[in-house]
Amino acid sequence: QVQLVESGGGLVQTGDSLRLSCLVSGRTLNNYRMGWFRQPPGKEREFVAAITWTTGITYYADSVKGRFTISRDNAKNTVYLQMNSLKPEDTAVYYCALGSPPSIRTGYNYWGQGTQVTVSS
Repeated sequence: QVQLVESGGGLVQTGDSLRLSCLVSGRTLNNYRMGWFRQPPGKEREFVAAITWTTGITYYADSVKGRFTISRDNAKNTVYLQMNSLKPEDTAVYYCALGSPPSIRTGYNYWGQGTQVTVSS
């Protein structure tokens, strides 16, 4: 059974950094794509970043490009989201998800439970 478990969220101030982790169990990730999404309060869930596991090619939403970095650790079956220069508008529940290429923003079949990130001004 595939399970995704996020960790690393918290309360930070504007300009701070956080690193989210997502441990995947029950599936080897070759040829899959891992994504990070977020759902701000009162808004719909939105795409943040994705990485193709085998090639390491990354994709980002314009709102986070240059501030966030997605990466993976093959040995640990873990994907990370390094978030720098955080802004109040980054406040959201962050989810990791497992999907298949070629889709980047859609086609994710497995989701984690989410981790809260709150950025105070």
